[in-house]
Amino acid sequence: MSFSQVVGQEHVTTTLRQSTKQGRVSHSYLFCGPRGSGKTTSARILAKAVNCLDLQDGDPCNACTICQTINDGRFMDIIELDAASNRGIDEIRDIREKVNFSPVQGSKKVYIIDEAHMLTDAASNAFLKTLEEPPGHVIFILCTTEAQKILGTIVSRCQRYDFRRIPSDLINQRLEEISKEEGVAADTDALRLVSRYSAGSLRDAENLLEQLAVSYSEGVGIKQVEELLGLGHSERWLDLVTGLLTGDASGALGVINQAAWDGTDLRQLHRQTLELMRSAMLLQWGSGGPSGPETPVDLPEETLTQMKQLVSQAPGWRIIRALKLWGEVNMRYDAPSTLPLELAAVEICDHEASAASAPAVQSQPAAAPVLAPAAPRQPPSRQAPPSARAPEPRPPARTAPAAAQRDVPPMPAQNRQQSPPAAAPEPGSLAANWAATVK
Repeated sequence: MSFSQVVGQEHVTTTLRQSTKQGRVSHSYLFCGPRGSGKTTSARILAKAVNCLDLQDGDPCNACTICQTINDGRFMDIIELDAASNRGIDEIRDIREKVNFSPVQGSKKVYIIDEAHMLTDAASNAFLKTLEEPPGHVIFILCTTEAQKILGTIVSRCQRYDFRRIPSDLINQRLEEISKEEGVAADTDALRLVSRYSAGSLRDAENLLEQLAVSYSEGVGIKQVEELLGLGHSERWLDLVTGLLTGDASGALGVINQAAWDGTDLRQLHRQTLELMRSAMLLQWGSGGPSGPETPVDLPEETLTQMKQLVSQAPGWRIIRALKLWGEVNMRYDAPSTLPLELAAVEICDHEASAASAPAVQSQPAAAPVLAPAAPRQPPSRQAPPSARAPEPRPPARTAPAAAQRDVPPMPAQNRQQSPPAAAPEPGSLAANWAATVK
């Protein structure tokens, strides 16, 4: 195998091919990415390339004695270590003792450590010094699906390559090539379903194709794939989506219960119907829609035709509502129950809740409210501060007439206040004259 046969990782294989071609190979690499994306395969090809006796533009020739020995599994200088089961400090100490020995058959001794994130903290710290200054004839290749769990000091000492999830169309092309090479009679729709089900993992897709070829030697169709995976029939997915998008709660509940009665994997039923509703959204606003760009919808021709007809009947807001509520279903039980799916189906098809979530449509534009003109603002009156104001004159005290005074009963003696006797006015004064007049 060579770098050109690695699917969907050209950004990695191109760099590795150039480094082996120019002889500028690093002493440590870190390959990280999702499972089944080609990390361990690329590590083995790199180990073969650095020991190949006749490189072909950076790729191993697969014809020399070294390449043939590696292909037969008899090469002693490529050591693969599974860190999931050999994760302790004793295994790392054994590596530290053996790295000083020269290669036996090739020019480089290559250690491939798979699932490197499973190493314990003590093992990682013990491995750090060896990784920093290894002998010139040693190359370390660490493969992991969770690079964030590896010590940052180890990551900084490696050349890191991030592997991406493989697109389903590339997986489909690879499956077609394998089918032709192995003589497997597989339908195009069946291979496309296998590609979608593998979720970007070429290894899972190849293993599934091998199971199908063994189980159905007479031919592999979409029905056989659905039967092997426990997905139920694709017509059932479409019937469920039709019930959800048209508001037919009774029909949707019937499909769910029939699927559970037939032994269909409810997790897969939920996943496949969610993908169909996503396709409905893309058909409404993306692929083939009037208001969006072309977005590929990977569906068989018959299913695609039926989905387009369904989308033309279902309002857009109902598609979005169904996609949101169905996506929030959490199938968290070990033995999945139909209850989460049934509750979501009833909530999606509920007319009152659906009408409340739909945008309100106004038959006539609402008239703008007429506002009364604001009163003119009066300038604030300037008033002198309290300290500068003149004291206001007090009105003179009024005395009651004599008749009223006579009607008032006298106060009790104990409550009467004794006032001091008034001083006698001087004779001839104004007060004395007034007193004489009153008398």
